[in-house]
Amino acid sequence: MRGMLSPSLMCADVLNLQSEITVLDNLGVDYIHLDFMDGKFVPNITLDASLIKAVKSVLNNMRRDIHIMAYAPEQYFDRMDIGQNDIVSVHYEACDNIREVLSLIRSKGACPFIAISPDTPADTVKEFLDEIDGVLVMTVYPGFAGQPIVEGSFEKLSAVRKIIDDSGKNIILEVDGHVSWDLCKKMRECGADLFVAGSSSVYSKGMKIDEAVKKMTELIK
Repeated sequence: MRGMLSPSLMCADVLNLQSEITVLDNLGVDYIHLDFMDGKFVPNITLDASLIKAVKSVLNNMRRDIHIMAYAPEQYFDRMDIGQNDIVSVHYEACDNIREVLSLIRSKGACPFIAISPDTPADTVKEFLDEIDGVLVMTVYPGFAGQPIVEGSFEKLSAVRKIIDDSGKNIILEVDGHVSWDLCKKMRECGADLFVAGSSSVYSKGMKIDEAVKKMTELIK
């Protein structure tokens, strides 16, 4: 599988979100990463559910990559209008009934992903392989952009990759957290397929967005 890019809207210019989305869409970027936080599961609040819904109406080529960092994530699905071609990641640590949540995502035509935080073992995903289209591995603690990578993240990516490969299933491995110029190539070598790019790469200061996307695409190919 080729490397795919998912720039994080959380790191974009908040006063020019639509124009930045349009630029990325026209550049042929695969996904736009949309972080939703409830201020409870993580101590922060970012994009509103209504904004995540509105993004859907301005996309032509990109697809939504929705990462819900919230307890009881299913309560937000209708407000986000999740559906065909959307990736929807929910946290293992935030769901009491995660199988029901994953099933609900699929019933709406979206692609269910299970997200695991740094302290959650890689083996956790084994029992859900029949119910997911992807695993999102957090290489920083969820809630804030700009954090350093957590120690052991490369080993964890490799471990999840092996679990996926051993299963023989077509499951995407997504990585989110300090996906920088210096680290993304190693993340790719560890088996990552989909890269959430933020302040340490695509939205880094001093580089035009088209140049940054081109550079990142080359590094993760």
